[in-house]
Amino acid sequence: MADEELELLRRQRMQRLLQAQMQAQMEAQREEEARREFEERKRLILRQILTSSARERLNTIRMTRPELVEQIENQLVLLAQSGRIKGMINDEQLKEILRQIMPRKREITIRRISK
Repeated sequence: MADEELELLRRQRMQRLLQAQMQAQMEAQREEEARREFEERKRLILRQILTSSARERLNTIRMTRPELVEQIENQLVLLAQSGRIKGMINDEQLKEILRQIMPRKREITIRRISK
């Protein structure tokens, strides 16, 4: 009798584990779909507010600084959604935005004092 009870408990536990695993997979699929949908909306908004040369510049920068491009794109999307961007942003305007956002490079000079 104890073996039957133990087997029943094992089956129940296995069933709960399988259900939990299926729920986790479904949640991961929903999150992935939401992420894809967000990226698609972001891409469409950027297409509306950036000229082709500005988009090309962002894609070039993405190769070396993907986190910076992600930050800029998110800010541009937020500005566009709030109605603070009038017209399209061209390459020169994007360069100015990049100059403002990019950290200033420090120039270090070493002077030797001779005795």
